[in-house]
Amino acid sequence: MKMRYIVVGYTLVVALLISIMYLGLTKENDFQVDMVYYNRQLKQIESELVQLTTTKEDIESIEEKYNCSILFITDGDYQQRLNTFISDGAVVFDYFSEDGLAGKIVWEMSKNRYEQINQERSDATLILVGIVALSGYILLAVIYFKFIRPFRVLNKFSTEIAKGNLDFRLPMEKRNMFGAFTESFDIMREELKAAREREYQANISKKELVAELSHDIKTPVSTIKATCEVMQVTEQNENTKEKINVILNKADMIDQLVGNMFHATMEELQALKVEAIEESSLTIPEMFGDLKYYGNIIMDNEIPQCLIYMDKLRMKQVVDNIINNSYKYAGTDIHVLFKQENEGIRITIRDNGKGVPDEEMALVAEKFYRGSNAKGKSGSGIGLYLSKSFINQMGGEMTYYNDNGFVVELFLRKV
Repeated sequence: MKMRYIVVGYTLVVALLISIMYLGLTKENDFQVDMVYYNRQLKQIESELVQLTTTKEDIESIEEKYNCSILFITDGDYQQRLNTFISDGAVVFDYFSEDGLAGKIVWEMSKNRYEQINQERSDATLILVGIVALSGYILLAVIYFKFIRPFRVLNKFSTEIAKGNLDFRLPMEKRNMFGAFTESFDIMREELKAAREREYQANISKKELVAELSHDIKTPVSTIKATCEVMQVTEQNENTKEKINVILNKADMIDQLVGNMFHATMEELQALKVEAIEESSLTIPEMFGDLKYYGNIIMDNEIPQCLIYMDKLRMKQVVDNIINNSYKYAGTDIHVLFKQENEGIRITIRDNGKGVPDEEMALVAEKFYRGSNAKGKSGSGIGLYLSKSFINQMGGEMTYYNDNGFVVELFLRKV
């Protein structure tokens, strides 16, 4: 709540309380204050009446002195005068002598007396209002400077920290009741800033390390490619030339992957990107042909010719991962079947191994998951995860199941 609303609310409350207090004084205090005054007057009059003779002159002198009227029950007009005084709102007291009730002593409330009482009450009320209001405003000021303002500063501080502005210092004031909190929060800010700087430097170091390794890997790969190109020209044996061609293709693939890793590191690790473009379906069988060194890959039919959306590099990785898995875990012939559908091409890759246990089937494409049959075999558990991710980013889909072996189906959309 804003401070001005608190001040306005407090002012209204004070005004209401003072009004109620004033009304209470008007209704109750008149009589109480007058009773003290008139009782004192009464006792003085009684003492003088005892000492003086009750002649008319004596009575009149007392009445003039105390500004009152003295009625004796022996007067012929006693009751009539008494009734008149009472109807006019006069103050009436009993007067007793040694023989009992002797009469009444009456004070008529004059206009001047009322004005005097009202003025005294107004002055007292005004002073009370000033004291209460001033005390309240002083209390509000103390609350604001000692509690509310420090909290506002802390709120602004926390907002700036949440925005990531760790250079925003928390001012420390002398005699601040929250000094310990203020110092702790500022220490926390300094620690966060130092931690962020350490994290930044660590990330820079990692990226530099990956970039250096990527550069270092590209050098021997370039040497392998150059050697293979020379051997392709000089080698006469066709079988050897075919193997050299496989080595060259794999070296090209490694070179591209390392290049991707290098660029991803330099661009805040936002690659491995998939850029699906229009490609001929006839390039897919070539990808399987390059993997014959894994084992016997049987093409059950020819692929229908059409244009499909595909990233050739990522598709090579997908095919390589799937064939490599079948080779490691099944060790059997691998059959590849192509089927043209209305919206694309479906590629079925099947081995004749034991397959995947049913309870593990839902996890085989999860990141870093390795099945119960992976013991003693190399791998990191991200092959099928990456394959599924790449296919999905190409707009296709990948499914897998057991059917007398492990089966993977890849679907690529037509253009």
